[in-house]
Amino acid sequence: MVKSITIGTRGSQLALWQANWVKSKLQKLYPSLTIDIVVIKTKGDKILDVPLTKVGGKGLFVKEIEDSLLNNHIDIAVHSMKDMPADFPEGLGIGAVPERENANDVLVSQHNIKLKDLTPGARIGTSSLRRSAQLKHAMPGLHIVPLRGNLDTRLKKLTTENLDAIVLAAAGLKRLNLENDITEYIDDTIIMPAVGQGALCIEIRTTDFELTDMMSKLDHPLTRKSVIGERSFLKRLGGSCQVPIAAKGNVVNGQYILSGLIASVDGSTVIKEAVSGSLEQSENIGVQLANQLLAMGADTILQELEVEADGGNEQ
Repeated sequence: MVKSITIGTRGSQLALWQANWVKSKLQKLYPSLTIDIVVIKTKGDKILDVPLTKVGGKGLFVKEIEDSLLNNHIDIAVHSMKDMPADFPEGLGIGAVPERENANDVLVSQHNIKLKDLTPGARIGTSSLRRSAQLKHAMPGLHIVPLRGNLDTRLKKLTTENLDAIVLAAAGLKRLNLENDITEYIDDTIIMPAVGQGALCIEIRTTDFELTDMMSKLDHPLTRKSVIGERSFLKRLGGSCQVPIAAKGNVVNGQYILSGLIASVDGSTVIKEAVSGSLEQSENIGVQLANQLLAMGADTILQELEVEADGGNEQ
């Protein structure tokens, strides 16, 4: 029996909440287990004055933590699933996906103004291409302002940066008991959430069989299968932070329904579709949905974004 575990995590308030939540769940299951939490600073935490799309792709908030896991400096890592690249480094994998929190985005606005009531020229803060592209498509008159920093910093910038509103993930606000700050939950038809949004990823070394068994007790099978469908969709499209891609899986009347979206950065083109089937086939459904979007023109968007990225790298 494992006697002690070291959890690796980022140092933000939300990341620490997530790591401590996992710690509390493990301590209830294994009362004699000693659990320590180690804070690891990632590239995404160090570079705060540059948009995420200029710094690099997915993995900005996980690579250093994964290196510590591979080097046996920590035993497990706790991440936000939406930060995870489509592929894991060799030797690492998902140990558990606990039950998901609300996956949607929310609006936090000055004076509690709803999204539909924001006037043209209103300043909306977000660092996400996915959010900004969908907002530009739904409400072309809005002015999108780049917004970086942890949750607390972004909430403060609502007033210090003279913004009318900001868009955030519901899960983070709910986990930190900041639900009262939410002006409204944004419907999927306006902003579809990021792949894995609202879910946690407990990452382990695939050769740690005892830890694999222990972490499995925290797994929520429905959430895991739903997220696997979203992630297979992302993987098939080769998505990263530089591409506005969104997906959300739901189970309705026993059927798994996966909705997915890809957009041009300026929001002028949004390609959206949904595929349904058995929850057990969620991974295949993700690939099927991606293939449908590619056939509908997603390949053109991806090629254009790749050309833009190459041009930017040359400058």
